[in-house]
Amino acid sequence: MLIRTFGSAVYGISAVTITIEVNASQNNGIGYYLVGLPDNAVKESLQRIESALKFNEYSLPRQKIVVNMAPADIRKEGSAYDLPLALGYLAATNQVLTEEIHKYIIMGELALDGTLKPIKGALPIAIQARKEGFEGFILPLENAREAAIVNNLRVYGAENISQVIDFFNGKPENLKLFEMDTRKEFEDSQLKLIDDFADVRGQENIKRALEIAAAGGHNAILIGPPGAGKTMLAKRLPSILPPLTLQEALETTKIHSVAGRLGKNATLLHLRPFRSPHHTISDVALVGGGNNPSPGEISLAHNGVLFLDELPEFKRTVLEVMRQPLEERRVTISRAKFSIEYPASFMLVASMNPCPCGYFNHPEKECVCGLPQVQRYLSKISGPLLDRIDIHIEVTPVDFEQLSDTRKAESSLLIRERVIKAREIQSHRYANVEGVYNNAQMSSTMAREYCQLTPVGQTLLKTAMNKLQLSARAYDRILKVARTISDLAGTEEIKIEHLAEAIQYRSLDRESWGGI
Repeated sequence: MLIRTFGSAVYGISAVTITIEVNASQNNGIGYYLVGLPDNAVKESLQRIESALKFNEYSLPRQKIVVNMAPADIRKEGSAYDLPLALGYLAATNQVLTEEIHKYIIMGELALDGTLKPIKGALPIAIQARKEGFEGFILPLENAREAAIVNNLRVYGAENISQVIDFFNGKPENLKLFEMDTRKEFEDSQLKLIDDFADVRGQENIKRALEIAAAGGHNAILIGPPGAGKTMLAKRLPSILPPLTLQEALETTKIHSVAGRLGKNATLLHLRPFRSPHHTISDVALVGGGNNPSPGEISLAHNGVLFLDELPEFKRTVLEVMRQPLEERRVTISRAKFSIEYPASFMLVASMNPCPCGYFNHPEKECVCGLPQVQRYLSKISGPLLDRIDIHIEVTPVDFEQLSDTRKAESSLLIRERVIKAREIQSHRYANVEGVYNNAQMSSTMAREYCQLTPVGQTLLKTAMNKLQLSARAYDRILKVARTISDLAGTEEIKIEHLAEAIQYRSLDRESWGGI
């Protein structure tokens, strides 16, 4: 008897429906044949399925069973096909009724006792199931809330295989139907902030620089001595970014779902991600890839912040692989037989000491490093990478008077309101430009169109370019930052004070920083 069940394979952050054809024959001997480019984890499913069925008092008949997983040119990976394969065997041997089974996408890994274990990529699978007109999606209970984000699709969570078998044999009450008002749940969670700029004493100029970075989506680097508050400030940057839109939240959740980072009973992400990898990270872990490609840290930071603490301690090869994603806002993982693309539109925020001892250019403490040591330390960061960082912020230590001040500082919610207003101006400005949503995403051509300077401004920028020996990319960065400052001020014209403030955010281009 020939039966078809349906599963799904995840590639990148999208899913492809897999048709599982099971043909059980009593007259052609005994054997089990699995074809359709399965990997070892799929091939090993027979032992898990056999044990799970026997534990739940079902049997895997001793007859010839041929299973084809189509399309046959796509590699099937992982143990999440256990459940649809098991139901295919049971349906082909008349142990499960078949009238409804073709209406559902079914996924789940089986334990030896038939318990269902969570899978990766439940959200993109659910999206594809709805797109292709399936009635429902049956999956492990721990993934059900994640899949229920998708409207107009019946999502059932199961704890074990016997519940799924009973569901198809006329006992639907054994499975829990998950329903969720995604929009309401998302909106209710928007104002929940973990870290707040109100906790930071002093550092008003640093807060101002980070406000500009948030308003325009600019990359930033914080340079200062140990204990000056660089990490504390960076961790609070997501709290002043505009709230995620529903579309951004959906896309971000898909990436985390594919990577298996959502956890149990997870639902739609409502806060912008903040990723802070250790400096020992490899280039593959940062950009993604591997034998079974998965998203890297730059994709997990999509629509959020990637924070690289102690930037010069990262391997140079790791930093250099970020150069292309920073420009294109996506990363492509290419292999001989396939190519996968992950989105990677993130704000890069880095921090570093100015020298190995940490006290170069310190107002009070003396640096014990020689100039060659400072130059070697700063040269670990390449010029092309620094050019892609719009704002260089010099962080100085906070004195005792500021630390002991009991007055409440400005909260992140107030700063966020100004950022949102600036972003709304940019959204209106680039409404007819596809793929551009903030000033940092402008091309060079757009920068010259939307960042017109007065004659006085042109003279000031020319002087700065010649004195600091800035590159053409740095020229564009200054224009973009000046445009953001004017947006925060609510003016269409880029005034001389806006341009001057933008120029001062190129600290590492000055000769005083080790002469590089």
